[in-house]
Amino acid sequence: MIETWTFIEGTAPVTVTAAETVDELADRIAAGKLESWLTSSAGRRLAVVTNTERAMVMLLDHVGDPGEHATDPGAEDWSEGFVLENGQNDEYPDEDTVPLDEAFRIIRHLLAHGTPPPDASWTVDR
Repeated sequence: MIETWTFIEGTAPVTVTAAETVDELADRIAAGKLESWLTSSAGRRLAVVTNTERAMVMLLDHVGDPGEHATDPGAEDWSEGFVLENGQNDEYPDEDTVPLDEAFRIIRHLLAHGTPPPDASWTVDR
């Protein structure tokens, strides 16, 4: 069975394809919504937090899982402006985030195939 994904927030969950998810994320970011969560039919969760230039992309197997995330090895700076739904404004090392276009590529592949692309840098935090 193929894993399906839905955005968590909202009253009526709508299943989205990989391409629709990236389009929806781009629309949310343009509207100033910088944190988004999706859940899968297998119980996994995908979090995307962005500052409009870079994104933290985290995959959790279940609530409370330390998870795993996309990385940018060798990046040395820090970026700020990752605004969460609760108003918290986070700053992350660039090595723990990826450029937004790379985040979209990773998300598209992950939702279509269940795993990040084989050539994406990925760190398991468990």
